[in-house]
Amino acid sequence: MTEQILSMEDTNDTSHKMTYEDYLRLPEDGRLVEWVNEEAIYHLPVKPIHQEIVIFLTTLLATFSNFFGRGKVLSAPVELRCHPNGNSREPDIMFIRSENLEHISENRMEGAPDLIIEVVSNESVARDYDDKFIEYQECGVSEYWIIDPRPRRKRALFYQLGDDGEYIPVTPVGGIYTSRAVPGFWFKVAWLWEQPDPLLTALEIAGFGEQAEILRQKKQSSG
Repeated sequence: MTEQILSMEDTNDTSHKMTYEDYLRLPEDGRLVEWVNEEAIYHLPVKPIHQEIVIFLTTLLATFSNFFGRGKVLSAPVELRCHPNGNSREPDIMFIRSENLEHISENRMEGAPDLIIEVVSNESVARDYDDKFIEYQECGVSEYWIIDPRPRRKRALFYQLGDDGEYIPVTPVGGIYTSRAVPGFWFKVAWLWEQPDPLLTALEIAGFGEQAEILRQKKQSSG
């Protein structure tokens, strides 16, 4: 694993053991930090493309889910504690269906979100493809997306939890992925790299494609 483990005072790659209670007392300075195997792990700043995809998907999912009352979207840094005595993660994006909103406490998400999305960075490859894959599967997260925007690796992988409790890879049909965790939600995988206007795109997903196209043309003509 290529995570960078730092203490608050030291910027070298050193392991810093701490209790979960000490982890909760760390200052909220905007950095992404997870508590894994009794170590505080600070992650390196992400590339702009990483943040662009997170913002695009967060806006797209939130617009759609808010319109139809499907649930709530949370993005990092928000703590996820799947198990009371387990690791503390901060996924890039979480979606929680309306019937499961009671799992969102004042301070964190407690229990399994219905959907988790992780966007891969150079330092998060093992973490996203392996460590978190296993953790989210064992936690019972019903859907997991791994978006990898790195040069020459551009890909999106989608997994849905099977009846046996293990992830099943789902291949988009005709370049379109249909979510099971977010009822009625689908999107074109190419949108991840093109990043069209998320509000107009949410309209298209919701079945208002003609209206979205009219607004898109008005936007282009006024620009």
